[in-house]
Amino acid sequence: MTALPETAPASLTGDIARLLRPRSVAIVGASATPGALGASLLDNLERNGFAGEIHLINPKRAEIGGRPCLASVEQLPPGVDVAVLAIPQPAVLETVRALAARQVGAAIIFSAGFAEAGEEGLAQQREIADIARRAGMVIEGPNCLGCINYAARTPLTFVQVDIDASNVPTHVPASAAPSAAASGAMGEMGAHIGVVSQSGAMMTVLCTTLASRKLPLSYAVSTGNEAASHAEDYVHYLLDDPGTRVIAMIVEQFRQPARMLQAVARARAQGQLIVLLHPGKSSAARASAATHTGAMAGDYALMRTKMQRAGAVFAETLEELGDIAEIAVRCPRLPAPGVAVLGESGAFKALTLDWAEELGLPLPAIGDADSPALRQALPPFVGVSNPLDLTAQGLVDPDLYERVLRALCDDARFDTILVGLIQGDPLTCGIKMPPVLRAVREGKPGKPIICAGLDEGAQVPAAFIDEMRALGIPYFPSTERALRALQRLCAFAQRQPQPSALAPQPLALPAGRTVVPEYEAKRLLAPAGIPFGPGRLATSADEAVAIAAELGYPVALKAQAAQLSHKSDAGGVLLNLGDEAALRAAWAQLHANVAQYDASLQLEGVLVEAMGQRGLELIIGARNDPQWGPAILIGLGGVTAEVMRDVRLIDADLSHADILAEINQLQAAALLHGYRGAPKLDVHALADIVLRLGQILRGTPAIREIDLNPVVLYPQGQGAIALDALMLLDDGMPKA
Repeated sequence: MTALPETAPASLTGDIARLLRPRSVAIVGASATPGALGASLLDNLERNGFAGEIHLINPKRAEIGGRPCLASVEQLPPGVDVAVLAIPQPAVLETVRALAARQVGAAIIFSAGFAEAGEEGLAQQREIADIARRAGMVIEGPNCLGCINYAARTPLTFVQVDIDASNVPTHVPASAAPSAAASGAMGEMGAHIGVVSQSGAMMTVLCTTLASRKLPLSYAVSTGNEAASHAEDYVHYLLDDPGTRVIAMIVEQFRQPARMLQAVARARAQGQLIVLLHPGKSSAARASAATHTGAMAGDYALMRTKMQRAGAVFAETLEELGDIAEIAVRCPRLPAPGVAVLGESGAFKALTLDWAEELGLPLPAIGDADSPALRQALPPFVGVSNPLDLTAQGLVDPDLYERVLRALCDDARFDTILVGLIQGDPLTCGIKMPPVLRAVREGKPGKPIICAGLDEGAQVPAAFIDEMRALGIPYFPSTERALRALQRLCAFAQRQPQPSALAPQPLALPAGRTVVPEYEAKRLLAPAGIPFGPGRLATSADEAVAIAAELGYPVALKAQAAQLSHKSDAGGVLLNLGDEAALRAAWAQLHANVAQYDASLQLEGVLVEAMGQRGLELIIGARNDPQWGPAILIGLGGVTAEVMRDVRLIDADLSHADILAEINQLQAAALLHGYRGAPKLDVHALADIVLRLGQILRGTPAIREIDLNPVVLYPQGQGAIALDALMLLDDGMPKA
C-alpha cells in the first residue's frame, strides 16, 4: 500500500474514553416532559441501568423524577466525564465554554444549525472546536444523535434504546438448544459490531437492523458535523477494543484520509473488518453532503480505490451493510473464494449461475468423476454439480441434506457453503432444517456455512433460526442477498495486491511552472521510462524542416505553450505532413490558427514528431491527490473512456502482475487479447508504462497530474508509445 506518514495528525486533545466509557453524565437541558430530548436521554439511562452518576441541569426545576436539578453548568462538580447538551442551538456555544471551565471531559451536542447552516453556524462550530482543543475536551457533534456503549449499558442518545434486546447473544429455547460446544462458538470469538456513522438517523437505523438479527453490538457513535472529533478517531478507538470484530460505517466524507487508511490497514492486520457504506457516488449526493454534515464531498472513485486497497469492504445498501457484518461476526472465519451452493431446484440452479456470473463470484465446477464422496451421498438420478440440485428428494429422505452437506464440508475445493432451501411452511422446515443443523452441530466443519430461504415470507419457526445463529450459521430470507454479501467478502479475501518492486523516482521539475507543456513533459518523463516517439522542438520553419529531414516524413506539428493545454482546440496540431512544402505551409497555418484562437499566446516553439503507426489507443492519467495520495487511471481511448466510462482507477504502487490484472478488468479488455482474429497486443508494455508512472508519482509529490493521451498499443513484442503528455504541478500553496 502507498506509504503513509509515520504519524498522522489526530483531531483529539482529550480522552475519548471519557465520552464512550463515562462514570458520570450531566444532562444540560434535563426535562420531565415526555418526548423532550433531555427526558428521553434520562429515561434511556435509567431504564438500561446506567451505574454511574447522573447530574441534571434545569434552572426551572428543583428536581425531576426524584433527582435533584442544578440551576447551571457552573454548579457541576469539576471533572464530570461527559455532558449531553439537549438545548437549543443559540445556547450551545456559551454552554461549551462553561463546561470547559468546569473541566468536563467530553460533550455531546445534539443541536443542528452549525456548519451545515451557513457562515455564521460555521464560525460558531470553529469556535467550539477551538474551545475543545484548548480545554482538552472531546466534542461529539454538533448535529448528532449521541453514542451508545452497549457493554456498559450507557445509551447517551435521545432515541429509545433497549440494550437488553439488542446486545445479547442469541437465546435458544431449551427444546432446540444446541450442544455446549456449538453455543459457545460465538462467545469464543468475542465478536461484536461497532457502528460509526456521520448520520445519526442512519446510526439508529443500522443499530435497529443489527439488533433485530440479535447481533451483539459493542459501541454505536454518530459523529455529526465532527467539529472536534472525527469518524477516524472513533474507528481507532474501536480497533483497540478486544470485543469489536467488525466496524460498520456510514460515512459521507473522510476528513482525515491518511488516518483512515492507516486504520483500515491496521484492522486487516489485526483480523478485524471495516465495512463501509459511503453515500456520495452521484453528483446530487455529493452536493447534499455539504448541507447534511457540513462536509465538502471528495472524489468517490479515488476514495474507494484507496480504501479497498487498504482492506475495507464496501456495501452498496443499508441491507447489504448488515448482511456483510452478520456473516463476518457469526461465521467462524471470513468466507474465501470457493463457494458451493446446495439447492433443491433446477431453475434455482440456473438463476444462481446467472447471479454468480453477474456478481463475479466464481463457483468451482465439479462432476461425478472428481467427487466420489458426493456421488456416494446422492441418489443415482441426481448429478454432481455446483450449484447442486437435490430435487424434492430431501422430503422423502431428509438425511440427504446431512449427507450431502457433510460431503461438501469435507471437500477441500470449497471454502464456503450456501444452503438454499425452499422453506414452504413450518412442517416442511421441520423436515429439512434439523438435518442441516445436525451436520453442523455434530460435524463441526469450521468453514463458513450460510443458510438462505428461496421463498421470503415463508413461516419459519424462530427456534430453527435461533439455533442456526447459535451454531454460527447466518440466516437470510433471500439467496440473492446471501450471494451478494458472499461476493463482497470473497473479493476481500482474494484482494492481496503486491507492491511495486520499483523505488520511487523523483524528477527534477522546472521552477516557476504549474503547467508543463508537452515537449518539456516528454523531456522529463522519457529518462524515467515513459516511451515516446522521436521528435524535437523547433523555433523556426527552417529548424522544423531540418528536424523533419532527420526524422523522415510524414511528420506532425504541435504548438507548444504552457497556456495551451488543449492544442487541438486552437488548431495547434497538424498531422501527416508528407514533404517540406507541406511542412512550411502547415507551419504558417498553425501559427495563424493559434493567433486567431488567442492573440496573446506566445508559443515556446513547435514540436516536430515523426508520425507513428496506428494501434489501439488508450488513455493513462495520473494524479497526486493532496488527501488520498497518488493514483492512476487506465482506459480505452476515445468515446469508450469518455462516454462508456470504461476505466480502471488503481493505486500508484501496484506490482506489474496486479496492474495486468486491473487492465484485464476493463470492459473492453477482449480488444487487447486478439478479439475476432486481431493480433494480441503488448499488454506487458502497457503495464510497464503504468508501473513507471506510479514510480514517478510516488517519488515526486509536487506533480499534481500527468496526462498521457493517447497511448498507442501495438501487437505483442512491439511495445507502446505515448503520443501526447501534459503535466500539472503544485503551485506551492497549501491545499484544503
